[in-house]
Amino acid sequence: MIDIKLIRENKELVKENIKKKFQDEKLPLVDEVYELDKKVREVQVQADGLKADKNKCSEEIGQLMRNGKKEEAEKAKEKVSAMSKEILELEEKQTELTREIHEKMLVIPQIMDESVPIGHDDSENVEKERFGDAVEPSYEIPYHADIIQNLHGMDKEAAGRTSGEGFYYLLGDIARLHEAMLAYARDFMIDHGFTYAIPPFMIHSDVVTGVMSFPEMEAMMYKIEGEDLYLIGTSEHSMIGKFKDQIVKKEDLPICMTSYSPCFRKEGGSHGLEERGLYRVHQFEKQEMIVVCEPEESMDWYEKMWRLTVEIFRNFNIPVRQLECCSGDLADLKVKSCDIEAWSPRQKKYFEVASCSNLGDAQARRLGIRSKKEKGTYFLHTLNNTVVATPRGLIALIENNYQEDGSVLIPKVLQPYMGGKEKIESKK
Repeated sequence: MIDIKLIRENKELVKENIKKKFQDEKLPLVDEVYELDKKVREVQVQADGLKADKNKCSEEIGQLMRNGKKEEAEKAKEKVSAMSKEILELEEKQTELTREIHEKMLVIPQIMDESVPIGHDDSENVEKERFGDAVEPSYEIPYHADIIQNLHGMDKEAAGRTSGEGFYYLLGDIARLHEAMLAYARDFMIDHGFTYAIPPFMIHSDVVTGVMSFPEMEAMMYKIEGEDLYLIGTSEHSMIGKFKDQIVKKEDLPICMTSYSPCFRKEGGSHGLEERGLYRVHQFEKQEMIVVCEPEESMDWYEKMWRLTVEIFRNFNIPVRQLECCSGDLADLKVKSCDIEAWSPRQKKYFEVASCSNLGDAQARRLGIRSKKEKGTYFLHTLNNTVVATPRGLIALIENNYQEDGSVLIPKVLQPYMGGKEKIESKK
């Protein structure tokens, strides 16, 4: 959510930002907010004037009573009563106008960073950098579900009986490899100065609307029936929510945290092969990172954060690339965002395994996350980034470490988490 002052002082900048996101249907909102804001301030002036008159009149009542002019005092009391009623009506009108402004402001996109490439959708995202050689082996790489099945590492049929489509059992060494990736990612982030956390896996609706837009919420979140609780789609939601309505001490900044959680999302599998695999599922696990920092430091943190994810995937022997999200693919709360995509030797293309976002002060404004300086409080900036999300990360690891004999090599950094095991082989 942007600062209302920006609409008061530079409506055209806000409109130009909307046009760059190809959301022209939202352009009228800017003028609507501008006019509503004028009305709010006019009502405020009226109410302040009436309050001043009421106070003056109240003082006169006391003087009249002291001078024995009861009849005049009673008339003055009636006048004060009428003014009190009018003030209440003005305050109610102001509350309603403010509510309208807030609802419209929630829909107006955050001002993007100037470096964001202009494009209509994800097909126009821009590749910035590659890390590692995208190797195409001389032998065929089977579909990841078939590799895992041959290693006796998955049972989707049983999960279908217990939970339906989009769920899975991971078994044996594959399940252990899955957890090894998360454990390594946790320790890697701790070694880089991030505080480890396990957050609540359910959050209130006011936290949900504080961290994401309503369309995103409807598409992603599972609601607990009969309660004001939602299952988290990512631990970023509850981790940023941790600072709701808080004034953070300057000496505690930046706050750098890494969190583990299961994640729950409505999205189902794609048609065909993806229904057998693990690419799109309703439940997965993730190691996340968040930063709460001074506004002037957020772009530096953005660069640091996505590069940490690149380093982790390179340690897993996985080639990756950084893909910058264009304006049309940038969620409304984000100032800048990029995806980290892993190489798929089977598909001979890259696919998304992580996403890093700088949200500026958008979440902080919605949730009231502030710090204090001499002239008052100000909103902080928030960022989030995927460290490792499985099973997508697991798919990338399996494909890039698959051997012609059907085994999967375990990257050296994960071997200590696998009891020293160097490869996963099919059980005879």
